[in-house]
Amino acid sequence: MNFFWFPIEYLPVIILVMLVAFSVHEFAHAWTAWKFGDDTAYLEGRVTLNPIAHLDWIGMLFLLIAGFGWAKPVPVRRSRFKNPRLMSILVSAAGPLSNLLLAFLFMLFIDLLSAFHVFDNVSVSFLDRMSTFINLWIIINLALFIFNLIPIPPLDGYRILEEFLPVRIRIQIQQWAQWTTFLFLLLIFIPPLRDNTIGPLLNLRTPIIEGMAWLLNQLFSFAGGSVFYRGF
Repeated sequence: MNFFWFPIEYLPVIILVMLVAFSVHEFAHAWTAWKFGDDTAYLEGRVTLNPIAHLDWIGMLFLLIAGFGWAKPVPVRRSRFKNPRLMSILVSAAGPLSNLLLAFLFMLFIDLLSAFHVFDNVSVSFLDRMSTFINLWIIINLALFIFNLIPIPPLDGYRILEEFLPVRIRIQIQQWAQWTTFLFLLLIFIPPLRDNTIGPLLNLRTPIIEGMAWLLNQLFSFAGGSVFYRGF
């Protein structure tokens, strides 16, 4: 499965899964920052699972036309944290980790249902639709977990790396933040640029995701393994 261009028949499910995944991701950022003493996101109504609060219409448009989108960034003021470096790292990591948790908990839930034979008497067509939904849920959430940890602005991985950089370098990068974000989008959406720059790194997502999904099956397989996950 290509993370950037999906078959059109999967689009309704992809939008649903993306809305949930994005909302939980941004909620995790906002909630963690709020608990650590920064109420900026809380006052803006971002400590919520309501997708409307996190929806970025341009990001959603890109999702519809390219299969890749984004949500509205959560505002964070690290100066309000008692331990700015540690708490900033935890706030940045909370988003990707929430997507990993979604994948784990969902597979656990499905395996529990399988263990109690809930799906034994359902139709083949229902199982096929359920399998598609489960696969997309697992792959999209694992892909968001992995992708957001890439240490490139404006991704969460860079926000984590930033806390370990010297102040001088951090300031220099911040001065170019707008252009680095624009460059990042070019690298993502223009195939020749992507293939010769971050493409090899992005291509690692397939074996990593497949390996993580296999691990989920091994850890949470109460019924001899999930009968749904098949990969794409």
